[in-house]
Amino acid sequence: MAMSCKDGKLGNLDNGKYVRYTPEQVEALERLYHECPKPSSIRRQQLIRECPILSNIEPKQIKVWFQNRRCREKQRKEASRLQAVNRKLTAMNKLLMEENDRLQKQVSQLVYENGYFRQHTQNATLATKDPSCESVVTSGQHHVTPQHPPRDASPAGLLSIAEETLAEFLSKATGTAVEWVQMPGMKPGPDSIGIVAISHGCTGVAARACGLVGLEPTRVAELLKDRPSWFRDCRAVDVLNVLPTANGGTIELLYMQLYAPTTLAPARDFWLLRYTSVLEDGSLVVCERSLKNTQNGPSMPAVQHFVRAEMLPSGYLIRPCEGGGSIIHIVDHMDLEPWRVPEVLRPLYESSTVLAQKTTMAALRQLRQIAQEVSQSNVTGWGRRPAALRALSQRLSRGFNEALNGFTDEGWSMMGNDGMDDVTILVNSSPDKLMGLNLSFANGFPSVSNAVLCAKASMLLQNVPPAILLRFLREHRSEWADSSIDAYSAAAVKVGPCSLPGSRVGGFGGQVILPLAHTIEHEEFLEVIKLEGVAHSPEDAIMPRDVFLLQLCSGMDENAVGTCAELIFAPIDASFADDAPLLPSGFRIIPLDSGKEASSPNRTLDLASALEIGPTGNKASNDYSGNSGCMRSVMTIAFEFAFESHMQEHVASMARQYVRSIISSVQRVALALSPSHLSSHAGLRTPLGTPEAQTLARWICQSYRLYMGVELLKCGSEGSETILKTLWHHSDAIMCCSLKALPVFTFANQAGLDMLETTLVALQDITLEKIFDDHGRKTLCTEFPQIMQQGFACLQGGICLSSMGRPVSYERAVAWKVLNEEENAHCICFMFINWSFV
Repeated sequence: MAMSCKDGKLGNLDNGKYVRYTPEQVEALERLYHECPKPSSIRRQQLIRECPILSNIEPKQIKVWFQNRRCREKQRKEASRLQAVNRKLTAMNKLLMEENDRLQKQVSQLVYENGYFRQHTQNATLATKDPSCESVVTSGQHHVTPQHPPRDASPAGLLSIAEETLAEFLSKATGTAVEWVQMPGMKPGPDSIGIVAISHGCTGVAARACGLVGLEPTRVAELLKDRPSWFRDCRAVDVLNVLPTANGGTIELLYMQLYAPTTLAPARDFWLLRYTSVLEDGSLVVCERSLKNTQNGPSMPAVQHFVRAEMLPSGYLIRPCEGGGSIIHIVDHMDLEPWRVPEVLRPLYESSTVLAQKTTMAALRQLRQIAQEVSQSNVTGWGRRPAALRALSQRLSRGFNEALNGFTDEGWSMMGNDGMDDVTILVNSSPDKLMGLNLSFANGFPSVSNAVLCAKASMLLQNVPPAILLRFLREHRSEWADSSIDAYSAAAVKVGPCSLPGSRVGGFGGQVILPLAHTIEHEEFLEVIKLEGVAHSPEDAIMPRDVFLLQLCSGMDENAVGTCAELIFAPIDASFADDAPLLPSGFRIIPLDSGKEASSPNRTLDLASALEIGPTGNKASNDYSGNSGCMRSVMTIAFEFAFESHMQEHVASMARQYVRSIISSVQRVALALSPSHLSSHAGLRTPLGTPEAQTLARWICQSYRLYMGVELLKCGSEGSETILKTLWHHSDAIMCCSLKALPVFTFANQAGLDMLETTLVALQDITLEKIFDDHGRKTLCTEFPQIMQQGFACLQGGICLSSMGRPVSYERAVAWKVLNEEENAHCICFMFINWSFV
């Protein structure tokens, strides 16, 4: 029926013949198409009336033209997408071929070295009495590690160091100077971040990545040089001197500072030479290395509170890619002086995997994120541009790091403790230095808060995955936070005086998470948290106010190796201005074990029962403990408070008490999440070890058999443990709700949790009426008395809603009353049969 999609000047008539539109008509139709690609019948008739040049065209012809135009647009987009995929696959194939060549060279070199050392070992064995044998071995070692000639601080000397750095960097990026092994959990492919490898057996820690980004080489180099914009641990990079070279390159002398990730270790700094040049093949290279006294180059004195670390030859090799974009090779190689930190923290400074996650992959993610933003709309959620959202994320992270490190050059000073050293208190009487934070004038009116206090602490956690613990802290704020403190923090950076919070007057009326932005791989989320009905004073209890928090959440992927988990937030005004003052607080959880954590993605499901039942549950078996391993991590907590300077002692006392209460809550949650409180059955996500859960499963099955006359489960054993296990794996969604005035869910099997898109902990916040639409609620109100009198009811198929608001269809449902041992009604059980997302 439609015309050919190749020619926009053709239309078709009822008799099957084609007509040709005039250029003026095509231009008019194209203009209308860009205004409304899919006009309704009324709109098409209106277009003919409004545009006289189209008056001799039938409405049906207009309809066909728009159909064909949409067809061409769809074909064009699909062709463009396929071309982009093809370019990416071609570039990825080139990368893999280069990697294969490098590996073949490495194999050849290893075979040669193996034969070389085998021969000399045999010679040394045969000539054990010959004093010359020692010189033979020594000479071989000297050949492997040649001594570099001394350099000086002259331009010629710096160029010599730069050229040497370039050669060593290229030997790591594309050669065999370092033995690279694939990073655990990283698989190359068209949708992957790139090919990521870590070092094996070299000095310090090293990581390498190869990838394709949709940006030109000069833009890539510009972004990567701006390290503080993408490397969250980087405090500052100061360019102290710039020297042009005869070959068109540039030599820069840099001083770089890195934040300490925890209160238990000092910060690091680097004295660097950076060399930017263009190779003969047109590739752009940016390489760096530390300047040391052994090179006789320019020196930088030690800086107080910083440990001088070393960067070995590292950098970026950027090649232009056919069809646009760049192929980039990244090498990071550092010696972070691990002996300068407590022994428990040394894995953080000795792990190449941690370096790859925090630095190497962060660079690739930043490039891919910006490339995606360039190709898409300039405005995202809440009317913010991507650059503005990245700036907010950066301000949150940077503010948290500044408070955590408490540098004196930013105005921080330490207060004396109260006889215990578990919580450290820092005070800053010049808050305007903190990322431009101006508390003197908020929203155009003077504020009484003229100082900032930070309470921080660190604690060691055992046997709890950071991602799971962070997810719980994010989703269940009321388990650890005090709403009156939140209200005080929000009011302290706004207009008007604020009193200190006393007892917990108002509770959490509700916590609403409003998504704002996320990165490509969803490894970081920026969101607004709305705390409903919060009160921080008796007056507010009469009319509680909503509190808004800007929150940054990262590290919730349990499969990512070496990733720290962060939850950083700051109170904001409802207007949410880009330049609003931010006082970030939050948590950082850093895994200390380099091995991959073997944990279930839904272990938070067990927390509700574990918190209620306590230590009475069965202990985890040795098999489970063996699978999960001994997971250790260090959690760092930092909370900031704006206050009036004359109330410093009062605020400090409140902050210490609050942080200690948070530590106590986190320890309780971590204990509940540990394997000793969870199931000993691999692959299960319910508290099978608890007698209460087994008893509930037995009651559900007995009551179903009583009312329906048939068995609910087809299990061969009558043991309570087997019944619960079979109920958990039942293909239909089975869930129980309480017998209250407003029924809430108390239990669900795995299918039920999947259907509701929730966890066992969050399940207890979902009411029964919330999952039904208006029709379903009317049906439920009609059938509920029958369930209580008759004991069961069969419901017709319909639509319900998940906790995320997604519609779920089900073929039919059965509801029955669950009786306890005394034959009293314990709860109502629902079973949704053959459900699926619409």
